[in-house]
Amino acid sequence: QVQLVESGGGLVQAGGSLRLSCAVSGRTLSSYAMGWFRQAPGKEREFVAAISRGGTGTYYIDSVEGRFTISRDNAKNTADLQMNSLKPEDTAVYYCAADGGAQSLTTWYYSRTRRDEYDYWGQGTQVTVSS
Repeated sequence: QVQLVESGGGLVQAGGSLRLSCAVSGRTLSSYAMGWFRQAPGKEREFVAAISRGGTGTYYIDSVEGRFTISRDNAKNTADLQMNSLKPEDTAVYYCAADGGAQSLTTWYYSRTRRDEYDYWGQGTQVTVSS
């Protein structure tokens, strides 16, 4: 059974930084492409960032490009999201997710933003950015 556990959320002032971490257990992280999604109150869960299995490919939603950085450490079985220059509109519950189907960069290009392509999800961690 694969389990994902997020940590690192909290309350921060606008302009500040947080680093979210996703610990994967049950199977080696290198088996999965990883993604981060977020869900604000009253809104649908949206894609934020993704990283391919080998880490050579990354992709971001436009609103976080240049401010957020996704990374992975396959040896430690963790995937992180460094969030800088945070804005109040970044407030949401953040979820990490694992995609076991993206075995190549070509398939990852197709699946990286699609919620239904991800096989496993964490429980979420709250990020609140005050103005």
